[in-house]
Parts: sequence; C-alpha cells; structure tokens
Amino acid sequence: MPKPSAPLLPADYLKKILTARVYDVAQETPLEPAKNLSRRLHNKVLLKREDQQPVFSFKLRGAYNKMAQLSPEQLKKGVICASAGNHAQGVALGAHKLGTQAIIVMPVTTPGVKIEAVKALGGEVVLHGDSYSDAYLHAVELEKKHSLTFVHPFDDPDVIAGQGTIAMEMLRQHQGPLHAVFVAIGGGGLISGVANYIKAVRPEIKVIGVQMSDSSAMMQSVQKGKRVTLNDVGLFSDGTAVKLVGEETFRISRQLVDEFMTVDTDAVCAAIKDVFVDTRSIVEPAGALAVAAIKQYVAEHKTKGETYAAILCGANMNFDRLRFVAERAEVGEEREALFAVTIPEERGSFKRFCALIGDLPAFGGSKSPRNVTEFNYRMSDADKAHVFVGLTTSSKGESGKIAAHFSKHGFQALDLTHDELAKEHIRHMVGGSSALAQDERLLRFVFPERPGALMKFLSAMRPGWNISLFHYRNQGADYGRILVGLQVPRADNAAFKQFLETLGYPCVEETQNPVYRLFLQR
Repeated sequence: MPKPSAPLLPADYLKKILTARVYDVAQETPLEPAKNLSRRLHNKVLLKREDQQPVFSFKLRGAYNKMAQLSPEQLKKGVICASAGNHAQGVALGAHKLGTQAIIVMPVTTPGVKIEAVKALGGEVVLHGDSYSDAYLHAVELEKKHSLTFVHPFDDPDVIAGQGTIAMEMLRQHQGPLHAVFVAIGGGGLISGVANYIKAVRPEIKVIGVQMSDSSAMMQSVQKGKRVTLNDVGLFSDGTAVKLVGEETFRISRQLVDEFMTVDTDAVCAAIKDVFVDTRSIVEPAGALAVAAIKQYVAEHKTKGETYAAILCGANMNFDRLRFVAERAEVGEEREALFAVTIPEERGSFKRFCALIGDLPAFGGSKSPRNVTEFNYRMSDADKAHVFVGLTTSSKGESGKIAAHFSKHGFQALDLTHDELAKEHIRHMVGGSSALAQDERLLRFVFPERPGALMKFLSAMRPGWNISLFHYRNQGADYGRILVGLQVPRADNAAFKQFLETLGYPCVEETQNPVYRLFLQR
C-alpha cells in the first residue's frame, strides 16, 4: 500500500468519501427498519441493505473507487486482488466497467457461489490457500511477476473511502437519533470508512466493531496495541476470516472505534434467521454479524427505546450451508433445547416420558404446545435407556429448568443445549447394533408434522411390544419421518399387521434392508 506522508485524519477521509467514485457500479441501498426484531428487542433496529448491491455485497464500492483512480497505463496492464469472494466480485465488475483484465486469487475454502459469480463477471480465478491471508501472499507474488496493480480489499485509503460512502448514505437516510452503528470486521476496511465519516460528522454515534469469536484479529490487535497474526481462523464466516488486519485499518480502528464485540456461530445462525423473517432475504454469515451483535448488546446492557443500525454487508451464501444454519439457528436463539435423558428400560417408560413432555410447565414463557424436535434412542442396556431429546422452548435459560423438571419426576436429565460435541456429532451417532434387540422389526413411518402425533403413535402400540430403536428429527417439513425398531414376537405377527393397518400412518418395513443388517443388527 502506498504510504501517505502523514496519517490521514477523519477530515481528510471525509473529503475522500464525499468525492469517491462508486455510483458508476454501486447503488444507494435502503436503510430499512427491522420491524419484528425491533419489537422483540424493544429498540429500533435499522438494516443497511448492502445485500442488494449488484454483487450482493458492499465490496464493489471500495474496489471501484480504487480502480477509478488508476492511470490508463495501469489499467492496460490489468489488476489483481486477493479475496474470500465479495471483494473479488467487486473487482471483477469494476474491471469489466473500466475495460481492464482482473486476476482474482481466492482461498480454496471460498463458497462455490462466489467463485462462479467472479467467473461470470469476467474475472480470472486462481484458487490458493485456506484463508484470505494465504491467498494474499500468493497474489503479491503474481503482482510482481506480471507487473499488475494490486487492489487491496481493505488496507488502502481509496478502498476505505469507497466503503465510507455507506455511512454517508446512512446519515442522510436517517437524520434522527442514532445510538450506535454495528459493523462486521474482517480486515477492517468497512469499519474504517464508516468510523471516519461518522466521527467527522456525528461523533456522538457509537461505532461498534463485530467479529467472530474464532476470528477476532482486530479485537486482539487493539487490545495488545499492535497487529496480531492469528495462527488460524474459523471459516464459517468466510467473509471475515482474516488472520492479519491492515496497517491503516488497525490505526483507524484503534483510534475511532468505540467498542469491539465477538459473537459465536449459533448467534450468527439465529441472526440470519432474524434477517430472513424481517426481509425475506438470506444474508451470508458475515452479513449477519452486526445483527447478532445488536441482540447481544441489548441483552447485556438492558437497553430500551434506543436506535441501532446494522450493516448487512453481504448475501453470497452457499446454498448447501443453509442446512447447518437452519439447524443451529433454533439453538442459537435458545428456541430449541437438547437433553440426554435416562429412563428405565421397561415397557411403557417411553410413553410416560412423552406424557411428561406434554405436561411441561411454561417456566415463564408462553404456554403453547411444546414440540419434540428430535428423539433418538437405541437399546443398549438391560436396565437403562439413554434418549437424546430436542424440545422447542419459548424463553432463554429454559433448558436448565426443563432438565430439573425431568429429574424431579424420576428421569435423570443432562442439559446439552450448549454442548458443542452433542450439537455437532453425538446427535447423529445415536444408534448401532444391539445384542438385546431380539425379534426386532424395523419400520419407517411418515405422519403429519403436528403436536400430538408422536403420542398418538405411542398410545396405539401394544404394551407387549418394546421399542428398541427410535430416530426422529424435525426437518421443518409438513410431514415427519420416524425410524422405529419394535420387538415383536413371531406369535404376534398377525396382531402387528392389524396394528399397522389401523394406525393410519404410511409405513415401509425395512427389516430385510441390507443397510439395517450391516449397521444396526447383530
């Protein structure tokens, strides 16, 4: 990065922001109220919709402003950048607009949707390394080798000024009270631009930087008073996975950012859902960091009646990741609680336990039907059964009260709501073969996903038939799918056939399935 003769002040950046060339390619995006979230938090939440840019991210602002300052000779030779994806699209679009060639070095971990988007805009993609920092080092080598101009994603005054136009728009769009603006931080280009403009124009507004708890390079650098290189970064929020922040962005953030926060993966997943509920748009993890931080800030400070703005900085979400986001969003919002429950290995205990679930108190939340979201069990012990259970909740901190209620009624319970091993792995591993499951028959059932369907199934079963396997996970569909193992003596085959006919749920018997015989039967 070319070093200025003296550090630029907010007044200097103000001039650069006011004169930035961004609107050849960028749009002025709306600043919209998040009505549902505002109602829940008892504070006004505004969303700066940078997800609506042509490349679904704010990054084209800074990239184009930098490239628009280049000489004709520089443009003729071409440009190069390193990016996790969003800056790459901005450079590719800018290069196309200015008639130059762009080489984009991207980490191999970059979502496919971003790679394809860059190629569609005419950029030449080179995949290298696991993070932005790895890609950056390779891009510097190619820059020297081919005499290209490097377009830095964050550590450049012209890039910073381009990103600062977001703050210019926000303060023009909302001229009333604004207590804080929450900004995601990767390398620091966005928050540097936003902080410079806000502190030059309305210094009373707090600027709060947000990072993932496993990628907090800027926060750690500010705390230690020097730039810190992280050994590793979490890749869930790939847009902010930066090991080393910029020199200029560090200087600015250290001086102008009022506060730093970190959020975890579950909180970000919950925030993605919150944004969807209010906008019907799906932002990427980096785009939801600011919203997750607002929720956390309100919970910590117990504020009411204040106004906060969150920059939805990107929406380049890989579709395949939505499965994970949907699953973790409920836990992140504490709308789902997970338990390991020990019940007696005896006939009727399943039914008793389900009846207890149906009669659970509200514990301070709304008394609405409590749905079973997950129910996994495999017979493994002659005396005790260990069941993995998921339940909907209506208020934070409810999981501990539910676990205590189970224990009070004779079912030993372990609260797994905040256990990473349970959430990531164990829930998928309940099963295996069982030497105790004699005369076992395996069936797949489909039934309407509504409260009470599970109890209806259990109530219709004969007391003499023991459940040896049970696997259910709510997938958000209209129909639930359950895999059940039942110990049915051969003498009861006729009665069992009649039971299946009268139950009224479509089912397929899988007792002869080779997969069942290989993995679940001895």
